[in-house]
Amino acid sequence: MSYNVCFLVFLSCLLLLGVTFATNMEQTTIVIDVTRQIGEIDENFVCATLDWWPPEKCNYDQCPWGYASLINLNLSSPLLAKAIEGLCNIYHKPYSHSNRLYAETSLDCCLAFKTLRIRIGGSLQDQVIYDVGDLKTPCTQFKKSDDGLFGFSEGCLYMERWDELNRFFHATGAIVTFGLNALYGREKLRGNAWGGEWDHTNTQGYAIDSWEFGNELSGSGIGASVSVELYGNDLIVLKDVIKNVYKSSRTKPLLLAPGGFYEEKWYSELFRLSGPGVLDVMTHHIYNLGPGNDPKLVSRILDPKYLSGSVTGLFKNVERTVQENGPWASAWVGEAGGAFNSGGREVSETFINSFCALLWHRLMGKGVLGIQTNASEYLRTYVHCSKGRLSSQAGITILLINLSKQTTFTVGVSNGVKVVLQAESTKRRSFLETIKSKVSWVGKKASDGYLNREEYHLSPKDGDLRSKIMMLNGNPLEPTVTGDIPKLEPVRYSVKSPLYINPLTISFIVLPTFDAPACS
Repeated sequence: MSYNVCFLVFLSCLLLLGVTFATNMEQTTIVIDVTRQIGEIDENFVCATLDWWPPEKCNYDQCPWGYASLINLNLSSPLLAKAIEGLCNIYHKPYSHSNRLYAETSLDCCLAFKTLRIRIGGSLQDQVIYDVGDLKTPCTQFKKSDDGLFGFSEGCLYMERWDELNRFFHATGAIVTFGLNALYGREKLRGNAWGGEWDHTNTQGYAIDSWEFGNELSGSGIGASVSVELYGNDLIVLKDVIKNVYKSSRTKPLLLAPGGFYEEKWYSELFRLSGPGVLDVMTHHIYNLGPGNDPKLVSRILDPKYLSGSVTGLFKNVERTVQENGPWASAWVGEAGGAFNSGGREVSETFINSFCALLWHRLMGKGVLGIQTNASEYLRTYVHCSKGRLSSQAGITILLINLSKQTTFTVGVSNGVKVVLQAESTKRRSFLETIKSKVSWVGKKASDGYLNREEYHLSPKDGDLRSKIMMLNGNPLEPTVTGDIPKLEPVRYSVKSPLYINPLTISFIVLPTFDAPACS
């Protein structure tokens, strides 16, 4: 099992400070273990959440949701349809278990992937009434309410809207995970504890890839909690419901839970009480940057020690819990937004990172390779077998994220046998000069002749990390007038120059004939 931090580090791109380009140059070498894959990511590694929040949801004097939730999203928007048909954005921490890596995000501008997993859920999930059967309470829209969870009343998912959503998902090829209301039929006890039996009669069908039970009700809970004893029993009941509803289907939906914040004892007990084979995927949430109004938010985003230290121990504990108590299950990060309560103003909505996700999806293959590097902790490095290459030799793709505001890294690459890209010292260069730097290398299986490497360098417009426009190799990335995704073209450079990674940039480097037996 291997851990990877690239998706959370993508959040580092959302930083708010102006850029002062490099005053320092630092040489580094990456040694890649080409003999074996240390992990494998899921085909649907990049995911998105459609939340329930109405426009009235506000935090810290901002009300950012508008018409972006599943209750009011314009499903006829050509941009949205083209988006989902391609893929979507990300800003979430990947997680690995049983040699598989997973990640989750929030839906912002979804565009251009083959298949996209969409999770329907969020804070109001356990207050949603489905307009089916004999309802015990009126099915009305969410309203502000001092007595309701998170300041809102129960709200209705009207069947007409559910039909519209399913037609949209079917048309765009989305893979759907639906979060069920785990409080339906229960009553509030004391504090934030809820008790009583869960009423599963208010559930509904359609072809769903997976059902997730509850949202942040585990352990101490957020706003509400359910004891692990009740939760374990509910999972057994829900598993039987799924088997009966889908008994004629060739494939049956997965069962996910609990979609909360990890507490070792509670999660371990949930596996024990529900029993072997009941829970298919254990989901947990991460908001390790704190609230959206935290004055330390910006500094945390660019602090590599904080980014690694705040989650590394967590992942190890989650891995151990699954291996010891539920080895039949996988583990997913079901939700992770960096900063909670709708994110940080002029942080979460700046230097939009959907194109990072799209490039990841297009370039980073399933196979994950191990590395050793003498680089500063400010240069984050990830290496995968390349994706979608037709030749027998797939080559590799390197993702390099420079968190430093002042250091340019010149990078050498070795396959453990010989250096195939030499890091060289050089005088300080301007941004455009270093973007144009030529880099090459020769793998031992490479054909004779002129060889190219592909480079994708992402940076904020005008060097301003408050910008909402991302640049690719110096060109702005914006939807076309017809709503299409702009072309993501690399710059191709050839032989015998080192690779330069400028401050506060994200770079995908494709080496198509790199000699990596593990990728063959």
